[in-house]
Amino acid sequence: MSTDLSGVMRPVAKANGLPNEHYTDERVFMEERDAVLYNNWSGIGTEADVPENGDAKPIEFIGMPLLLIRDTEGQVRVFQNTCRHRGMILVSEPKKIEGAIRCPYHSWCYSTKGKLVAQPHVGGPGMNTHKDMPKSELGLYEVPSYIWLGVIYVNASNTAPPFEDVHAELLERWKEFDVPMYHGGEDSRFELEVDTNWKLAVENYCESYHLPWVHPGLNSYSRLEDHYNIEEYGHYSGQGTLVYRQLKGQMGETFPDFPNLSDKWNEGGEYITVYPNVLLGVQRDHAFAIILEPKTVDTTTEHVHLFYAEPKVDEALRAKNATQWKGVFIEDIFVVEGMQKGRYGRAFDGGRFSPAMDGPTHCFHDWIARQITGHRQKMAAE
Repeated sequence: MSTDLSGVMRPVAKANGLPNEHYTDERVFMEERDAVLYNNWSGIGTEADVPENGDAKPIEFIGMPLLLIRDTEGQVRVFQNTCRHRGMILVSEPKKIEGAIRCPYHSWCYSTKGKLVAQPHVGGPGMNTHKDMPKSELGLYEVPSYIWLGVIYVNASNTAPPFEDVHAELLERWKEFDVPMYHGGEDSRFELEVDTNWKLAVENYCESYHLPWVHPGLNSYSRLEDHYNIEEYGHYSGQGTLVYRQLKGQMGETFPDFPNLSDKWNEGGEYITVYPNVLLGVQRDHAFAIILEPKTVDTTTEHVHLFYAEPKVDEALRAKNATQWKGVFIEDIFVVEGMQKGRYGRAFDGGRFSPAMDGPTHCFHDWIARQITGHRQKMAAE
C-alpha cells in the first residue's frame, strides 16, 4: 500500500493530516517502522534501566530483540539480543551478568562489550576452536546508541547521521540542561497502556490547544495564553509555558534546581518531541521523559521517567510529583484513544490544522511524511 502524502506536506494553512491508513493499517505500520522508527534515532529506554556494571535488560523494539547492558567499565551499550551461532535469544529477563553473556542453547559466551570469548566444542567434542569460526568475526551486533538527558536512543538501521548532527539545534536550545540528571527511582517511573497509534500521543503532546478542556487543573495556573508554540520544521516541535509553578511540600520545601540556569527558566518550562518517539519536558527543578513504545498499529506503551538535579531529593515530594504528572498524563488517554477510534471514519480526510494553534502538530506530520517519502524513493531506486 502506498498512501498519498502530498497534502500533508503543504503549508499548515492548506495541509491535511496523515491519511487514516497511517493509524489503522498494519502494512503502513510496518512501513513506518522501517522508514521512521528504525531509520532514525528512537528512544528505547533510560540509563536507569541498567544502573550498575553488568546489569542487562532485554527489550523488544517493534519486533527487534535488543539487549541493554552496562559493561564492566560502566558504558551503556545496546546489542541485538541474538546469538551469532543459531540466533537464540541470549537474555530473556533482566539480570546481572556474572562473567559473560552465555547463550542458553550451545553456551557460546560473549563479554559485556560484545566480544565472543568462548565456543564450547565448536570444533568437535573437547575442541573449543575451529579455523572457520573465528571469534574476532562473530561478536554480537552492536546497535548505534546515544544517551541524552538520561534517555537511550538507537538507530536500528545504522543509516542515520550522528545523533549530535541530527539534533544539533535542539541540543543547543537545551544546552543548559546538559548536566548530570538523576532518575528518581522506582516511584519516579510508571507505564501507561494506551489503545492508540503511537503518533497520536506525539500529536497531542506537541500542542497546548487542548489544555482548557482536557487539563483544567493545569490550565488554572498555566493558562492557554501563557503558552507558545515551538515549530522547527524538519527537526522537532512542541510547546512552552511562561508560567511554571514549582511543586511545594507541606513546609514549603521544593526540589533543588539544575545548576546555572538562565532567568528564562525561573518560571518557564518547555515540552518538546524528540522525533520520532520521545516526549521530553524540562523545568528548573526536574525533567521528564515519555518513551513511546509502539506495540501494534493501535496500541502503545508510554514509559514515563522523572529526573532530578541531585541523586537524593525529598521522598514525599518526589512521590507527590510523580502522582501529579501521572494524573496529567492519564487525562490525555481518552483523547488519544478517541482520535484512534475516529480514524476509522471513512470520510475523514486526515483533518485540518489551525495555523495559529496546530503548527507543532503539523510540523510532526510534515516530518513523518517526508521520512516516508524519502524511504519510498530509496526503495524504488534499489
